[in-house]
Amino acid sequence: MLIKRKSADVQRGRLQSALGGLASGVMDRRSFLRRSGLVAGGVAAAGALQIGSVRKAEAAVPGPATGTKVVKNICTHCSVGCTVRAEVNNGVWVGQEPAWESPINRGSHCAKGASVRELVHGDRRIKYPMKLVDGQWQRLSWDQAINEIGDKMTEIRAKSGADSVYLLGSAKFSNEGSYLFRKFAAFWGTNNVDHQARICHSTTVAGVANTWGYGAMTNSYNDIRNSKTVIFMGSNAAEAHPVSMQHILTGKEQQRANVIVFDPRLTRTAAHATDYVRFRSGTDIAVIWGLMWHIFKNGWEDKAFIAARVHGMDDVRKEVEKYDPKTVEDITGIPGEQLKRVAQTFATVKPATFVWCMGVTQHSVGTANVRAICNLLLATGNVGSNGTGANIFRGHCNVQGATDFGLDISNLPCYYGLVEGAWRHWARVWGVDYDYFVSRFDEVPAKGGRPARTRKANMETSGHTSTRWFDAANLPAEQVDQKDNLKAMFVMGHGGNTIPRMPDAVKGLEKLDLLVVCDPHPTNFVSLGGRKNGTYILPICTQFETSGSRTCSNRSVQWGEKVVEPIFESASDYAVIYKLSQKLGFATEMFRPYEMVQGKIGLEPTAESILREINRGGWSTGYTGQSPERLKLHMANQDKFDIVTLRGAKGSPVENDFYGLPWPCWGTPEYKHPGTHILYNTSLAAKDGGGTFRPRFGLTRERTLPDGSKVEDTLLAEGGSYSLNSDIKDGYPEFTMGVLKKLGWDKDLTPAELATISWIGGNAVDGVSWSTDLSGGIQRVALEHGCVPYGNGKARANAWNLPDPVPVHREPIYSPRVDLVAKWPARPDERTLRIPNLHTSVQKAAVEKGIAKSFPIVLTSGRLVEYEGGGEETRSNKWLAELQQDMFVEINTADAAERGIRDGAFVWVTGPENNSKARVKALVTERVGKGAAFMPFHFGGFYQGVDQRGNYPKGLDPIVLGESVNIVTTYGYDPVTAMHEGKVTLCQIAAA
Repeated sequence: MLIKRKSADVQRGRLQSALGGLASGVMDRRSFLRRSGLVAGGVAAAGALQIGSVRKAEAAVPGPATGTKVVKNICTHCSVGCTVRAEVNNGVWVGQEPAWESPINRGSHCAKGASVRELVHGDRRIKYPMKLVDGQWQRLSWDQAINEIGDKMTEIRAKSGADSVYLLGSAKFSNEGSYLFRKFAAFWGTNNVDHQARICHSTTVAGVANTWGYGAMTNSYNDIRNSKTVIFMGSNAAEAHPVSMQHILTGKEQQRANVIVFDPRLTRTAAHATDYVRFRSGTDIAVIWGLMWHIFKNGWEDKAFIAARVHGMDDVRKEVEKYDPKTVEDITGIPGEQLKRVAQTFATVKPATFVWCMGVTQHSVGTANVRAICNLLLATGNVGSNGTGANIFRGHCNVQGATDFGLDISNLPCYYGLVEGAWRHWARVWGVDYDYFVSRFDEVPAKGGRPARTRKANMETSGHTSTRWFDAANLPAEQVDQKDNLKAMFVMGHGGNTIPRMPDAVKGLEKLDLLVVCDPHPTNFVSLGGRKNGTYILPICTQFETSGSRTCSNRSVQWGEKVVEPIFESASDYAVIYKLSQKLGFATEMFRPYEMVQGKIGLEPTAESILREINRGGWSTGYTGQSPERLKLHMANQDKFDIVTLRGAKGSPVENDFYGLPWPCWGTPEYKHPGTHILYNTSLAAKDGGGTFRPRFGLTRERTLPDGSKVEDTLLAEGGSYSLNSDIKDGYPEFTMGVLKKLGWDKDLTPAELATISWIGGNAVDGVSWSTDLSGGIQRVALEHGCVPYGNGKARANAWNLPDPVPVHREPIYSPRVDLVAKWPARPDERTLRIPNLHTSVQKAAVEKGIAKSFPIVLTSGRLVEYEGGGEETRSNKWLAELQQDMFVEINTADAAERGIRDGAFVWVTGPENNSKARVKALVTERVGKGAAFMPFHFGGFYQGVDQRGNYPKGLDPIVLGESVNIVTTYGYDPVTAMHEGKVTLCQIAAA
């Protein structure tokens, strides 16, 4: 095995470098081979050439042709954030290369990234607006389409209220597009706005933010190079995030690191593992508590870290005592000795990090799963330093940024929540009166014994989730906590095949009076439901045809320049949102601050001016320092950043900055905060990217002693835990004007800063905080004194505000182990986010009906390297479509033999709800264990065996169609976020 690389420098291939002198001028690959004599068998022999025998290159490796310019943008697929170098000649994208200088992809692309040029040149792109009339697609002008859509939205609003229009946004938006869409929802008057994070990492955000402050990845792909132990759980990075694996495998080689993969399936990531641990899907908490049982039993926990920086670990210790090796093996299937070995490695071979993805999050206990992992990190002291942390790999190219900017039913931009103070903050930023927004929301009548809600109360109530929008259309109006059921859906950049219970979604689509699909390619929303009227398709350009920033998983923000003008009649997200806002009557107020330029279908705002408004308001998350100018400077100087630390080189234009100014990037752009590479890292000064845990949940917590007396435990850090060079050598609360006064630091404010704080606070100026001070003065003063603006607290092992404050194992809603359901039942039925959540009722009915006997195979789902998300754009790409032409189910050899199923033959996969079924090909393999099956989730266009190709507009159907796994996946929702139970259900498989 390669133990240590010679150099961490980026190098082109050895043959390419050695033979560089054979080329002069512009040469394509075919010409290069012909002129060099390296044709046919000669190519194979080239590897035997001695480098020293080749003469010194007389010219550099050829660059783009004369007259060709290179434009940098970011790959529009997963969240790794690979830079694409696009070669443009006379307005045409003629070639592409991966950016060798990018510290993230370093000259690498996966199959999807290598083929992104096809997205812009693809002949299956939507070319002009269309409308479905009596089952036939008709071409419209942009003006006609917007006028008809706007008129119908207004009509529905007048009859059923603003909440009856569902706004489904996209992780494909730029940061500026995400922010603009959430701002549009505020002006329209609804919190029914969501995007793909609901179905990938909403439980991560809830679980992580409720532990130590922010709901995001703590470190970076690059920093995993420092790890000596890496656990993957529910993450198949080799296929889902391929380029990230170069960092992980380099770290494995250089550090001789342990790579441990927990997965029900032997994935391509597991093939790289030093230890692969197979377990039953849906038992994640039992696995984590089983690890911690060994850690506590053997004293491997980090006692000093816990004492100084963690509150409530004793409560976790009590719960963990229930998960002895015998119990855990019974629940999970993992032998006790194997789990003990992993526990010892993770706790003692440090630094250690934990990587997870949707295999952890897509469960009815998804938030609790995440919280359990966080507690494992806290117990071992593996968070807040190099090579440690919660490394949460996001799914889409801007799912992190879209979440940050409020495409979420519970937040305004930058996680400000929906309380009055948050609304007033953004009203100030937007220059619009707070009462105007109150007036835009519906009053909700009393229903089902529940009290009525005022407009203000409705404005402060979370909306419907993308996982259950169809329930809001299908359920009796009495059960839905808003004025009326959903009547319309406006979808921008979201597939229709990625959410379970698809038969119920089809019923919901049939009930809508209006469906608008805005995308470069028509999605499954177009092909499903058999709609004949009331559907519109609007052609949206890709992110390569517009400018803007996007935030990758590690919180680095990267700027993408427009490569070419939007093709056909497609338009940018910015232009469409502006044009619809004009029609609906609030464009003047909403777009007043922006620089407007002429676009293809009219005026549109520049991305730069939108980002500057974000910088003026995004104090809570530290999105204030990443100005367009600073981001563009980073893109121009990518080669100046260290591959491991992500620091800008001394003497360079980006000296001391962390690449992409990962948030929080405190203060104004002029303050030049470098960004925060590693969250909660006390070994750096706050103004240099250091941090602490955020005390979000009060300053003390009451605890009852054994004798019945009560004490107040501090929630602030203790034991000398504070960021480097802090003037306060202890824990401290968040900074407000009142705190500055008590410390005597208010004198450090400038007159301009003081004037802004006084304007915001009025008679309650002491309450103005680091997150609402538009001047940035409070943040600046705190940082100059070495303090983190949000305070210095303890992480919470016990999250008392969540349904299960200390996570407990709960059997999946559809469990194969009915004998365990009584001891480890689902949560009681409850109302979650405006509608009923029937955990116990559905689980109990499944047990009583003997579902586990009729459907004995545990089904899980996941990604393929060839496709991404709902798959419409990648399955429309001829290069990718060739690589994976069939939807399939992986079935174990023994299960296949019992059913007479041959490899490659068609089978029916049936589910326990709605008589659901999917006709797919069988992949007979040992990758899945007996009693388990796997299906990818990128397919659509078939529905229960019936080809839906004819429902797409002619010529716009994807090249590859297939059944969606979500036809057969089932009920089950996390009580905090309504995340679906996408990673575990029951099915039966039979030969077709």
